[in-house]
Amino acid sequence: MTTKDNLIENAKTVLNSNFDEDKGFTIPCEGLYPFQWNWDSGFIAIGFAHYDTDKAKREIEALLSAQWENGFIPHIIFHNDSDTYFPGPDFHLSKLHPLASKSHRTTGMTQPPVLGFVLKELYEIVEDKTDILNFIKANIDKVYHNHEHFYTHRDPNQEGLAFIYHNWESGTDNSPIWDDIWDTMNPPNYKFERRDTTHVDASQRPTNREYDYYLHLIEIAKEHHYDDAKIAELSPFLVQDPLFNAMLIKSNAALIALYEIIGDAADKISQLKQWQTKAIARFNEKLFNEKLGAYVHYDLRNEKQIEHVSSSSFSPLFADIPDEARANTLVETMTTKFGSENRYLCASFDPDSDRFNPKKYWRGPVWINLNWLLYKGLKSYGFYDLSNRVKNDSITLIEKHGFYEYFDSRKEVTENAGYGGNNFSWSAALLIDFLKS
Repeated sequence: MTTKDNLIENAKTVLNSNFDEDKGFTIPCEGLYPFQWNWDSGFIAIGFAHYDTDKAKREIEALLSAQWENGFIPHIIFHNDSDTYFPGPDFHLSKLHPLASKSHRTTGMTQPPVLGFVLKELYEIVEDKTDILNFIKANIDKVYHNHEHFYTHRDPNQEGLAFIYHNWESGTDNSPIWDDIWDTMNPPNYKFERRDTTHVDASQRPTNREYDYYLHLIEIAKEHHYDDAKIAELSPFLVQDPLFNAMLIKSNAALIALYEIIGDAADKISQLKQWQTKAIARFNEKLFNEKLGAYVHYDLRNEKQIEHVSSSSFSPLFADIPDEARANTLVETMTTKFGSENRYLCASFDPDSDRFNPKKYWRGPVWINLNWLLYKGLKSYGFYDLSNRVKNDSITLIEKHGFYEYFDSRKEVTENAGYGGNNFSWSAALLIDFLKS
């Protein structure tokens, strides 16, 4: 058996071990993340699609089973009971929203909307096109309804860009980008018992003070029953995130393509194209920073760009957002700031910044899911050498260190350079896709 075959078999073992046969979903990893996470499940389904279509379909169905009546898809679904994670369902109290899922306990926040492009990936991967298209037909309108929710309830200026009200909605939980917003806040010191630091070295996780900010934002949302309009009015954290909106735009394009295959969806295709035209134009106008040569986050509460470069800055390549000239600028920025010979691509935050931390969650380490997006985006623009470097660096990190949650970008760190949870599901799932592509 070749090294490639061994890696694929080991990845399958990780995914199969983390899959709950009874409830039909996959935990990100044992202990640290005992429930179903939104965008994790999308990436996990891509891995399953290569060898177990039934599990891929069940993963998506389990996620959509907790969709709210207004189209909202939460970031965590508490299918099961567990005392290894805080904050759990009794803290989030999703039932405060009148249209929250009646069948599942969930959070009242979401994550980057990957399901649209995930459905298209499944269609392209699975050999039995009739079977997978029937599955897509049964579920695509739910994903469309989710997009409708964003453009109706998360876009107060009707400009085509959805806001997030919590850093956990970004997917890049404790990024240094948020430090500027924390400086505008002074939340109480909450009394709580962290569970993550009993599983993982605390130096690799957000601080307790950072958790005060996180919990305070949830308390504000709960006070107003998770009403988007009230949150837009009152939350001190209100951000237009390039990664989040790039995933939405990519998923719009995927839904258009899938509806065209399915047929009899002219109204939905027309609406998606309207959203798409407005979103791409405004994204380029508002989120690109000429000085930094990259897309950045926009602080909607304080009406200004947050001027930091992160791996999220390059995610618009995945969604075909930049024109050719701007794509070249992004590649120049990525190569110059992130691509030195002694680093693996792509660190999650600017290695030249004094806020960079190569071991701490989203403050610097390499993440396989962002690398997968960047690989696909770079390849689509014809940057084949750089895309292959991102792919090969991802494979090398897993081969050397295991299926960790995130990795040190410094090549001189040769031992214990995998951090966070081990046997991490999306690392395994996307490694399979890397090796099959």
